[in-house]
Amino acid sequence: MAISTTGTYLTVKGEGLSSDIKVYIKSFPDLGAAPAAIEVTTLADEAQVFIPGKKGMAAMEFVANYDAAVFADLTAAEGKELTYTLNIGADNYEFRGQHTAIIVAGALNAAVDMKVVAIPSSRVAKAVAPSA
Repeated sequence: MAISTTGTYLTVKGEGLSSDIKVYIKSFPDLGAAPAAIEVTTLADEAQVFIPGKKGMAAMEFVANYDAAVFADLTAAEGKELTYTLNIGADNYEFRGQHTAIIVAGALNAAVDMKVVAIPSSRVAKAVAPSA
């Protein structure tokens, strides 16, 4: 069943933070990537042949409206190994990593945006709901 992105947000949590940081995002990146293609073609093959390699991970950019207090919390948390949770309706997807917070370039008649650019150190996985 299809769902809307309405209500989706990012939570940043971890040791060394005074409280979890909730970021009301406007967009989020792909939560995975295609694996690398490893060529295994021989001279007997009529076309190139590939097998899947490791899945690539890259910087993940979460865009939000600029909020001075949230931006201050995000910049204070830079360089720490943290847990990032993308809350999509009833489902949560988590990964570990570090981030940088930046203010996005502005334009005439536009809202000021900020980005949380997270560098993952783990794969993105669906979070298991805590047991009752």
